[in-house]
Amino acid sequence: MIIDSPPLQHPSAAADSAVLRVDNLVKHYAGTIAVDGVSFSVPEGSCFGLLGPNGAGKTTTIEIMEGILAPTSGSVRYRGAPLGERFRAEAGILFQKTALQDFLTVRQTLELFRGLYDHGLSVDEVIRLCALEKLLKRDNKKLSGGQLQRMALARALAQDADVLLMDEPFGALDAMTRDLLHELLEGIWRREGFSVLFVTHEVREAVRLGDRVVLLSSRPGRVLEDFDVTSERPRALESSETVDRALEIKARLNEEVMRHVS
Repeated sequence: MIIDSPPLQHPSAAADSAVLRVDNLVKHYAGTIAVDGVSFSVPEGSCFGLLGPNGAGKTTTIEIMEGILAPTSGSVRYRGAPLGERFRAEAGILFQKTALQDFLTVRQTLELFRGLYDHGLSVDEVIRLCALEKLLKRDNKKLSGGQLQRMALARALAQDADVLLMDEPFGALDAMTRDLLHELLEGIWRREGFSVLFVTHEVREAVRLGDRVVLLSSRPGRVLEDFDVTSERPRALESSETVDRALEIKARLNEEVMRHVS
């Protein structure tokens, strides 16, 4: 399912156009250091991947950005200002588990959510973009995992989110559904031009979606290396360009994992 839309000209990482900037972020839990001095910036309009093994502090970092956790030290800034009401109004969030009101239908949920905002795409537009036409009368409790994630993306579009934060939203899905959602997300992102920060432990997913991928170390989470991904879009998980870049990044990831088990 590839949406026919012209590619956007996304700013390079070198440009001073960060929509999100993480500066020397540190988080301690009861004497354990989860995140230790992590810094990176998400360029305006980019699709940015945060990659690392279990215990790398990926979810901790994104939960600080979402306001769920407070950092021990360091800062996160949105368009040059501390996170606040503007960020909460303009950010859409996709988790691995999407909570929806079970007693509502797909259309009722989208109409309810769209009514909370005075801007954003219409319900009919997000239904079309997220391919939800055949699900409108279905109760949320009867949706599959892939359908739930399409709903989560539709809610962000109805909100007209300027930045989308995703914490492994495709991690529990089968390979075919995950690939379809990759195509759907990429097509809508290219059409709408919002910024994306996604967390994943899947190297090929990071390369498939990301303009840039930051690799975090095992606990405590530190930035090991960042990688630009410049292959032409739309991409495929099985393409030679995706596989070659993923192998390069995975080799560096394996070095880090083996450092902790040797």
